[in-house]
Amino acid sequence: MVNDSFETIAQKLNEADRIYLFPHENPDGDAVGSTAALCSMLRDMGKDCDVLIDEELPDNLKFMDDDMFIIPEGEVEAPDLSVAVDCSEISRFPKLEKIFRSAESSICIDHHMTEVPLCDLNYVDPSAAAVGELIFKLMKTMDHVPSKREAEALFAAITTDTGDFKYSNTTRETHEIVCELYDSGIDVSAVSSAIYENESPEKMRLVGEAVGNMKFYAGGRIAVTSVTQEMLKETGAVMSDAEPVVARIRSVRGVEAAFVFKEKAADKTFVSMRSKKDLNVQKLASRLGGGGHERAAGCTLDMGLEDAEKTVVGLAEEMLG
Repeated sequence: MVNDSFETIAQKLNEADRIYLFPHENPDGDAVGSTAALCSMLRDMGKDCDVLIDEELPDNLKFMDDDMFIIPEGEVEAPDLSVAVDCSEISRFPKLEKIFRSAESSICIDHHMTEVPLCDLNYVDPSAAAVGELIFKLMKTMDHVPSKREAEALFAAITTDTGDFKYSNTTRETHEIVCELYDSGIDVSAVSSAIYENESPEKMRLVGEAVGNMKFYAGGRIAVTSVTQEMLKETGAVMSDAEPVVARIRSVRGVEAAFVFKEKAADKTFVSMRSKKDLNVQKLASRLGGGGHERAAGCTLDMGLEDAEKTVVGLAEEMLG
């Protein structure tokens, strides 16, 4: 796919008055941080801009919300421009599809590989460690210096999607961008504390139960676990609280690939995928209608947890040989 330039995207943003931003469902730090920073810049430019979501933000990411994130109720006025951020497929925010498509034109800014362009204008760069990097570059193209709050949102986006800069997607450019964010006066300690030291008891109980139920395949090279609707009821947690589970089980010695099966409905399962070095989970996810990166990907399957586990583990074992 050939990308449009940031200059072309900037021009479209300048032309629009009402702009809605759309992160993916179960938003993570990159999705929230990127949209928060972009929305803040656009509002500073005088745009009527909001970030549309279909559920409450995770508690540890709410510090980035400055009355920007809204859950639409009833009829919503159509925007001039819809912008998909950190997602390049409608399946990543299905409940908001009607509003997204009501715009006169659309933009996609993402780092998840995709074969078919989602929008009228697209900038998809799988080499970017986080969409936060791309939003920073867009800001520079538009001669916008991030405010302290915007820079902290971008830092949150980058630090979460790089696993505190320890994942293989971290590059020299990643650190160079963060160095420039320091010029805006970011408080790294405060941001990190808000993200990583602000867990609810409900979340901790859910993560503990999910990790405690993990199973192994392929001689210990594959680790899996599930998060059910019943577990959410028992712990009082929400599905977004399960975000850390896949990284936890991947960290087990000898595990090459980790999969967390999240029950969305009796016949619908979302699969979070992570790997270390021997399995390209982006290729695995794409075979199942999903996408992502070599080491982090996901997909939604129209089947229950048991069938989803058999399907994904079978393909993973096949690909691992």
